Amino acid sequence: MIHSLFLVNASGDIFLEKHWKSVVSRSVCDYFFEALERATEPENVPPVISTPHHYLINVLRHRIYFVAVIQSEVPPLFVIEFLHRVVDTFQDYFGVCTEAAIKDNVVVVYELLEEMLDNGFPLATESNILKELIKPPTILRTVVNTITGSTNVGEQLPTGQLSVVPWRRTGVKYTNNEAYFDVIEEIDAIIDKSGSTITAEIQGVIDACVKLTGMPDLTLSFMNPRLLDDVSFHPCVRFKRWEAERILSFIPPDGNFRLLSYHVSSQNLVAIPVYVKHNISFREGSSQGRFELTLGPKQTMGKAVESVLVSSQLPRGVLNANLNPSQGTYTFDPVTKLLSWDVGKINPQKLPSLKGSMSLQAGASKPDENPTINIQLKIQQLAISGLKVNRLDMYGEKYKPFKGIKYMTKAGKFQVRT
Repeated sequence: MIHSLFLVNASGDIFLEKHWKSVVSRSVCDYFFEALERATEPENVPPVISTPHHYLINVLRHRIYFVAVIQSEVPPLFVIEFLHRVVDTFQDYFGVCTEAAIKDNVVVVYELLEEMLDNGFPLATESNILKELIKPPTILRTVVNTITGSTNVGEQLPTGQLSVVPWRRTGVKYTNNEAYFDVIEEIDAIIDKSGSTITAEIQGVIDACVKLTGMPDLTLSFMNPRLLDDVSFHPCVRFKRWEAERILSFIPPDGNFRLLSYHVSSQNLVAIPVYVKHNISFREGSSQGRFELTLGPKQTMGKAVESVLVSSQLPRGVLNANLNPSQGTYTFDPVTKLLSWDVGKINPQKLPSLKGSMSLQAGASKPDENPTINIQLKIQQLAISGLKVNRLDMYGEKYKPFKGIKYMTKAGKFQVRT
């Protein structure tokens, strides 16, 4: 299965390695570095790289490449899913998954990797089971371990490992019983210069934070479950019940976990939350260019569009940009030619605009193509696909839990062509 794991930072240095079977030389990563050099963007490195004796399977998270070395053929998605689990576990333990955090907690990192993979095969990947095996690092625990020479490894086998529900600890007790669910959708879209949608799709997840006493059995139903056709579930979900009734039935893990992730790619189901009016023009032989941009909300069901950030990579011939924003602030970097406009919240009564002129190099020819505009945004209390939770019921326990559902839409790769 997985033979070795290498962690590579943004500057291309291997800063951590772990081997489960025999030691694989670092030189195997040369094939990965060649692919990295050929890639135009950091995320464009092929996820699976074939070498004469190995396969290299990698994911990029938080500007760190997690590169797994495989010696025999395995389903690549299986390995990719495991690598994502490793990142999520590090984030859960250390708060962030950065090179500095991993180096600061290197002993815990090796302990976690040793438990998560047994002789190359995934073993314990659930966060709450791992926390029973290996205690999360705290300042006090680190000081005590340094003085006494002890480790974060627990004394007893996790109770969940011995039950038929391996993702949940037994004997969980809370004074406040609560279950919160976050429906988060990320919209990727390309809009052409006339405002028509070329491509649009939604990546959605339902993240849960469940703190309930005992062994509760939950069911979650939706107003419109037919929207969810391309779905990936947490192992706790009973798949047959979903197939038959379109109801999520599960005994939840304790604490934070991702209940499901889904993908909506049908064009008619993807609403575009904002529209852009633009006029970016360059005249042949002139050292001036015109830049006009106006943003407005569209199909947001009356919800406010917040945290809007507009960026555009202007042509190399542009020396400077003298613009006037109606709200927010803008910056232009004359070296990288990147224009950024921090808009903030869109007011439908007074639409934000950015207008002005651009200075071009004298004698420079007119740019071959107009720049593209990238937009980041957030909309609270709205799932842009229209997905709505109907109700959450609990069986198997007597108490009444506190329940909450929150929706959020944000932009992924949202691009407008001019």
